[in-house]
Parts: sequence; C-alpha cells; structure tokens
Amino acid sequence: MSASIRPFSLAAFVAAAILAGAPGQLAAADDYPSHNITLIIPYPAGGGVDTEGRVIAAKLTEALGQQVIVENRPGAGAVIGVRAAAKSPADGYTLVMLVTGMGLSPNAGYDLSKDFAPIGTIASIPIVVMANPEVPVKSIKDVIDLAKKEPGTVTVGTPPSPTLNYFGAENFKAITETDITIVTYKGTGPLTNDLVGGHVKIAFNTLPPAIGNIQAGKLRAIAVAAPERIAAIPDTPTVSESGLPGFNIVQYYGLAAPAGTPKPVIERLNAALRNIVSSEDVKQRIISDGGGPVASTPEEYAENIKHEEGQWAETIRKLGLKVE
Repeated sequence: MSASIRPFSLAAFVAAAILAGAPGQLAAADDYPSHNITLIIPYPAGGGVDTEGRVIAAKLTEALGQQVIVENRPGAGAVIGVRAAAKSPADGYTLVMLVTGMGLSPNAGYDLSKDFAPIGTIASIPIVVMANPEVPVKSIKDVIDLAKKEPGTVTVGTPPSPTLNYFGAENFKAITETDITIVTYKGTGPLTNDLVGGHVKIAFNTLPPAIGNIQAGKLRAIAVAAPERIAAIPDTPTVSESGLPGFNIVQYYGLAAPAGTPKPVIERLNAALRNIVSSEDVKQRIISDGGGPVASTPEEYAENIKHEEGQWAETIRKLGLKVE
C-alpha cells in the first residue's frame, strides 16, 4: 500500500525553514564579531556627528575585540551614507550613525522605520546659535534686530536639508518674520570653518566642532536651542530665555544596523553601547561637547525615532517647506 501524501502547507514549510535557519543564525551571533566592523558616518570628518562617532567606534573596538573602522560617506544631507548603510548586508558588520531628521526626505531611498534595526541612542545634542565675533550681535534680540535693519544681508549657515539645523533656521525665519539668507554646508565642520573665517555671519551649529573656537574667542555662542542651559557653556542662555519660548532644536544621535540583522547581534551591540554611553569618561566627553548622554534599549530608540521624526515632519508641513 502506498503511503498517503500529506497536503502541502506553506505555513509549515516557512516554520520549518525558520527552525532550520535558526541554529546557524545563533551560531553566527555567538561568533560575532569575527572580523572588522564598518561604522558609516554620513557626514564629513571634523563635524559633530563625526566627533561623537569616532569616540563610540574606539570604545566599541575595545568592547568587542574587533576593529570598528569609521567610514565617512557625506553628501545630500547625509542621505548618501544612510542609503548605503540600508543596502548593506544585514550581518552586523556595517553600522551607521543616525541623527534626528534623516528620515524626513521623501526621496531618500530608504525608510528609517523599515530599513533599519535600531541599536540604541548615544546622546541628545542641541543646536547652538553662534556668530562670528565681528558681527555686532550678542543676543537673539540682536540677531532679529540686525536682520530687520538689514533685510537679506544676514547670512545664517546650516548643514543642508534634511537636517534639523536647516529646518530650525527656517522655523526661526518664519517665527521672527525676518529676511535672513540661509546658506547650507555639507556638514558642521565646513560650516564652522567658514563661520570662523567670516564667510557667514550666524550659524545654527552643533557645539563639538565649534567649542574650541568659542573658548578661544573666535566664535560667540548666542543661545542654546534646548529646554535648559548646557554645562559646556553655562553662561549662554536658551533661546526660550532670549524671547522665543519653546524654541527647541535637539537632535538625537544613535546607532543602527540594516533591517534583518540577527536579534542576538543587535542585543550584543546594544549591551556594549549602553555600557559605553554609561561609562564616566564617555559621559563627561559628551557633556563637554555640549550634549547629554542617552543610553537606551533598541525598542526605546525605535520609539524615539518615530516620535522625533513625526514631530519635525509636522513642523515642515506647517512651514510649507519642500524637502528634496
């Protein structure tokens, strides 16, 4: 008598395939990492993201026992580097530094919520309004008054769209009803250099690439776009204190891998990252650079991305901005 043939079940086939693949995936995770890891930083060298990213890369190298190599992939407001990361193999050997705002371009070629596996947050970094010291402004009121006195002549430098620096400058322009000219740069490093050189008058910049020049008197910190003053420049008021209540531009730096990266690998990376961000030397480094250390779980970082990107998408909609 011939054996009966059982009906084909797609669900059973998929389940069997998953079970068959699971041991290999777990084995790969147990062996992780077995060679060098690449950390893509989607901005030029010398900027705020690059500064913090290199600290994390060095500490991850120590924690994981394999070299974490920084690869700067700037361009198109970070889109080029983030897109490259999204298309990389989901094996834990390509990571990327994400910053709030990277998902706001409709033509980016990636979806932060679908194409990445969040690993964890690193820091909150507020934007600082700063000026070349030869420009006669020492407060937000001075900036507004100068812009209204000389419409179209006050240049405000920012990294390009879709960065929060740029959207913040556009929001400032709308709220204050001033005719400022926004000039975009590839990153905060080149922006800082041009601000020091006097090629742009004001900047919506991050503190890490500029703190040395502020301390040396080559740049002037005007106001911090954060709910509270920051320890690195405690005498600098917030924008809210300066007459624009609730004007906050705070970015979150975090680490992510391509979607589909094995969960055990994400968990290993998250554990290492949380220990690094919570360590006293890294905490103090982030604080001295004007930020706040923020350690999180992958799930908390995913929620942070969803909330912050949604909030800024609404701001862009209200301003009627066209995001490329």
